[in-house]
Amino acid sequence: MKILIVTETFLPSTDGIVTRLTACIRWLHKDGHEIQVIAPDLGVKEFDGAVVKGIPAFAFPFYRSKKFAFPNRLVKKYMLQFNPDVVHVVNPAVVGYSGVTYAKKLAIPMVASYHTNIPQYMAYYKLGKLDWLMWWFMKKMHNSADLNLCTSYTVLKELEEKGFERLQVWKRGVDTEKFHPHHATTEMRSYLTGGQNDKILLLYVGRLAAEKEIEKIRDVLFESDRFCLAIVGDGPHRNELETYFKGTQTVFTGFIHDAELASAFASGDVFVFPSTTETLGLVIMEAMASGLPVVAAESGPTKEQVSDRKNGLLYNSKDPESFKQTILQLEDKNFRQQLAQQALLDVADLGWAAVAEQIRDLYKQVAEAEPVDSFQTTD
Repeated sequence: MKILIVTETFLPSTDGIVTRLTACIRWLHKDGHEIQVIAPDLGVKEFDGAVVKGIPAFAFPFYRSKKFAFPNRLVKKYMLQFNPDVVHVVNPAVVGYSGVTYAKKLAIPMVASYHTNIPQYMAYYKLGKLDWLMWWFMKKMHNSADLNLCTSYTVLKELEEKGFERLQVWKRGVDTEKFHPHHATTEMRSYLTGGQNDKILLLYVGRLAAEKEIEKIRDVLFESDRFCLAIVGDGPHRNELETYFKGTQTVFTGFIHDAELASAFASGDVFVFPSTTETLGLVIMEAMASGLPVVAAESGPTKEQVSDRKNGLLYNSKDPESFKQTILQLEDKNFRQQLAQQALLDVADLGWAAVAEQIRDLYKQVAEAEPVDSFQTTD
């Protein structure tokens, strides 16, 4: 098949969406398929056999750490040149609007996938009153697709309630060779702990943004001097966080990648995930594969990955004290190890091959099916 992926985020960006896409592209290329990617132009021209077509990208005033590509007729040009069997629009919002529009106009079979709870994010940027408009827009985009994918059953149910159609869960996966306890090193641990290797190392990995609620972790450091914290990643909220955590045992690393990132995961003791806005949280699985117990908010998507007191701990996001008290339970080394061992077992069979096989089969199914009605409107 000839597969065209139109995405709001791609390399060199590092997030769960990019991880999922690159893993599937690698597998699909080996499986004999021709892939092209349309994404914001960040300098990448090729990835593992896939040509990357860049669309001019710009930063939003309120989110300057990430560049987005706006709707552009270049999408139509590239679509016509490539003549794909199927188009996959990932998180259709900005450049994805062009992906949806032109795929429909050109009558190309289309898959769309939902990865980011944008309406919920809007509240953190004082745009919460417009969430109804974002839901209307997103439903319009997704209901134009022949098939819509999301990454958890909880999200699928929410989207069904919002009127999204033709929904299916796209399996979760993790690279269990890249993320593994044997990647731990004394050097990395010393770096992340600021030289205090005997401390219990709390690890956060991800984008530094307001909606991630990273500030919650500071109370733990104030409560017990047995803990220290490493924050791995970057984003628009970094300066505020560095000020907020000043005077605590916290190390900010910025972005790290590949073997270094795997080593950082494996060198920690506890992975902390305060966010309540995630649709999956791929980093949770990367932490589990690295042998870390996870502390996460009790929400639908996280409960599909973290079983409370079995492979991690869940806290009540509505209780201000719950996050701190939950983490303090992990001062017990034996309890940490018990959770970590189960976490490893629970992700052992969740490699990317099954995820990629599923998307290949879905692409084929959509490419061969009768298309849905042209550009649908909402009720």
